[in-house]
Amino acid sequence: MRDRIYVCIDLKSFYASVECRERNLDPFTTNLVVADPERTEKTICLAVTPAMKALGVPGRCRVFEIPKGIKYIMAPPRMQLYIDYSAKIYGVYLKYISAEDIHVYSIDEVFMDVTDYLSMYNMTAKELGIRIMQDVFETTGVTATCGIGTNMYLAKVALDITAKHVPDHIGELDEQSFVDTLWKHTPLTDFWRLGKGMCDRLSKMGIYTMEDIAKTDEDILYRVFGVDAELMIDHAWGRETVSMKDIKNYKPKTNSISSGQVLGTDADYQTGMLLVKEMVDLMCLELVEKNLVTDSVTLHIGCKNVDKSPHGTCKMDTMTCSTKQITEKVVSLYEKIMKHHYMLHRINISFNNLVDEAYRQYDLFSDPAELAKERKLQNAMIDLKNKFGKNAVLKGMNLEKGAKTIERNSQIGGHRSGKT
Repeated sequence: MRDRIYVCIDLKSFYASVECRERNLDPFTTNLVVADPERTEKTICLAVTPAMKALGVPGRCRVFEIPKGIKYIMAPPRMQLYIDYSAKIYGVYLKYISAEDIHVYSIDEVFMDVTDYLSMYNMTAKELGIRIMQDVFETTGVTATCGIGTNMYLAKVALDITAKHVPDHIGELDEQSFVDTLWKHTPLTDFWRLGKGMCDRLSKMGIYTMEDIAKTDEDILYRVFGVDAELMIDHAWGRETVSMKDIKNYKPKTNSISSGQVLGTDADYQTGMLLVKEMVDLMCLELVEKNLVTDSVTLHIGCKNVDKSPHGTCKMDTMTCSTKQITEKVVSLYEKIMKHHYMLHRINISFNNLVDEAYRQYDLFSDPAELAKERKLQNAMIDLKNKFGKNAVLKGMNLEKGAKTIERNSQIGGHRSGKT
């Protein structure tokens, strides 16, 4: 079977580039960071321009870490604007490549299987990549970089490592050139799927390069890293067995939805209870809107200065999307796992085992008429929110001290949406 050819395209300093584009500024000569000025100096910069990076400022630093001598523009996040730009850029990709051959990896990065398009366009992969990158710039003013490889792993590594060291910002790798040029590359954290924790464990074993991994006894790697060793060994040789077709055909065994928030200041027991109720309320509306039901909820509370943060899962009596039923169970779980003297700073909630509402059942202790009434109310709330905005319908608890729903409804991914 012939080699596939993959292209990985990344939008350079995406959020910062969009903000520069909106101001008619050049991100390569303008010092700009995307960060919320209303938060503390500990807040993370979502992006910095290439000009800032050239001055040694990391892409995901905290505001206080920016050297005092550097003058810069601080642009508040506008997440909806970035989503709109990303959608427009995806439209550019679709001019050249079918959606079935594109995998959206993040808001600013995609993989494309271009194998069957090269003969049609009579182009090399590099020529096609350049053409798409030019179109993205002409359409949106955003600069892109590109990695090309005979599998998705090599395309990603070519983007992350090789492209940074060539003038045209386009990297190309196959298995042999990977071994020839990157086997001795350090640090290992530059490679996709090798995080700091894993690399720390490797260094304790005297392993510092991909060559070291490839030449280490596989039994030792499996003993230390378990099943993760298989992927690590394959990647050390530049191999990747997963194809675009595999990604498109993948179906998870179970589905879930989750919500989380990190608090600006620590909250006490009662405020935590209020925030949990608010989050469950919004997540139940999401279930209704998607015609889904759940029978299991997991709650994790991040607390400071405790040996083990509160964590637990509660089981519903039946598959349901009822706010009343789910809230009662989650509140009971919160009371069970949370200590009154704990101060919390993070909350994560997950609705597990989601299935279509057709599988919803009624138990002997539930009133079908009451559940139907609640469902009508939930649908009415969804209709009003969709028509007039998320804050068009609020509950009394949303107006209590410490409540966050009104604020969170104006955010996307925990950051300002940029829309009022």
